[in-house]
Amino acid sequence: MYDDPAERKFSVPPPREFKFSPYIPRIHTDVKRPPTEPLGANIQNEFGVCGWILTILSYLLIFFTLPISACMCIKVVQEYERAVIFRLGRLMPGGAKGPGIFFIVPCIDTYRKVDLRVLSFEVPPQEILSKDSVTVAVDAVVYFRISNATISVTNVEDAARSTKLLAQTTLRNILGTKTLAEMLSDREAISHQMQTTLDEATEPWGVKVERVEVKDVRLPVQLQRAMAAEAEAAREARAKVIVAEGEQKASRALKEAAEVIAESPSALQLRYLQTLNSISAEKNSTIIFPFPIDLLSAFLQRTPPKVDNNFAFPTHKAGGIPSSS
Repeated sequence: MYDDPAERKFSVPPPREFKFSPYIPRIHTDVKRPPTEPLGANIQNEFGVCGWILTILSYLLIFFTLPISACMCIKVVQEYERAVIFRLGRLMPGGAKGPGIFFIVPCIDTYRKVDLRVLSFEVPPQEILSKDSVTVAVDAVVYFRISNATISVTNVEDAARSTKLLAQTTLRNILGTKTLAEMLSDREAISHQMQTTLDEATEPWGVKVERVEVKDVRLPVQLQRAMAAEAEAAREARAKVIVAEGEQKASRALKEAAEVIAESPSALQLRYLQTLNSISAEKNSTIIFPFPIDLLSAFLQRTPPKVDNNFAFPTHKAGGIPSSS
């Protein structure tokens, strides 16, 4: 390749090609490993020489201090709990332990209990500006549970506290896009939307949001008075319309009844007797004297006397005395 020895001595070799491979951290429970590479094998290999020495010494200590050491090695978790075990700071294979009895090595193992029951918390009242520029205070109640104990310990420091803080911001973000009428009428839709949003956000934390309920929507005092006055005015207007319609229907019914009574005079007598019967049925001190209306018909039909326009009054002379004839 090189003919001159000097060239061979001072020649620069071609640069080597470096391939950049970024470090991707492993997630303990979500990564699917091939059957030939189990999770426990990698964790055991990462212990190192010091880890293996401490493990052997711990087992020897447990063996020589039996049965006292058995009390420290045997642990129990309840039916609603799971135990996440760490050995020398690394997650043990097999996932969370429980319910029931499990064993740990006191010197090198630590564990953390996780409650799987449904937990609830109240979202503090949030001052929210609605879409139609109305300031309201809204609070809610959130029900959630831990669906994956291992992820809830390894992926987030405090799953319950993180869920509470996320619920506050989610409530503000969702209600900020709603009007006051939608907040008061569509509470179920708002609760369902908030539950879906929280469930998607907390899934990487091993948290399952079961239910979200909007507890109360508090309006300013001035707005409450204005809405109450508006509702009262609307009720009064509807009441006046209903009274007017009732009077109109009553007048039509009275007109039809009068026409029927005018066609049959005996109907008036029957109505008169019915009124007397209804009055006498009650216990009262009212005395009724029936008076036939037919007696007045003769006086009502009598014609007044006619006045003669040709009648002349007698006249007298001035200073004279009328003479008698």
